Amino acid sequence: MKLNVHERGDGDKVALLIHGGMSDYRTWHAVEDDLITRGYRVIAPDLRGHGLSPRGEYRPELLADDLVENLPTGADLAIGHSLGGLSLALAADRLRPARAVYSDPGFRLENMPPNASAFMLAMVANATGDSVRAMNPRWSDADVAAELAGFALFDRDFFALTEKGTALGYLPASAVVPSLVQLADPSLCISPENAEELLANGFEIRTVKGAGHCIHRDDFAGFMASLDGWI
Repeated sequence: MKLNVHERGDGDKVALLIHGGMSDYRTWHAVEDDLITRGYRVIAPDLRGHGLSPRGEYRPELLADDLVENLPTGADLAIGHSLGGLSLALAADRLRPARAVYSDPGFRLENMPPNASAFMLAMVANATGDSVRAMNPRWSDADVAAELAGFALFDRDFFALTEKGTALGYLPASAVVPSLVQLADPSLCISPENAEELLANGFEIRTVKGAGHCIHRDDFAGFMASLDGWI
């Protein structure tokens, strides 16, 4: 699987940015700009079924394999949001970044509401600038534009991945590299009990108070502040 991979910046440090479901690399525009000013070269793929990457079978393990096949090992930093966080966690032992950040990760997709897939499918199918703005009043105009662009290229067959029930529990048993789990308030997929388990498994836990699932767009300043010591 040859992913579409966006690269920008010429710094000495490398940051991998893995987007969440229904988005593409453009969701990271503000984070990318900030990291570049900090001396990073940013590498941000489109997951299979998203953006300009090919379509295929949709399983978290395959998303992780794609990352390993398309991204460099030993990056200074890797950040994965939601489904991208799950994919990164499944690939971390092979990608071996110096530090990994899991932003409201989809480690327990079965914790989502039962009608979540149908709701998201309708949201994508009927999206307009006004509807995205109404659901996300704190987003910038650039965030809204990136969301619409991602929706337009998203393969809606991807939602079949979320219809496998309890088979979608992927809570990591250990942090194979120094790892931060950054939680929304409340988290979409990580319960307080899950957070305690992750803490016991060697993950640092930080919550961005008042932020929704897309922390980097809901509260960019809070997102970056919570990464103090990790970037």
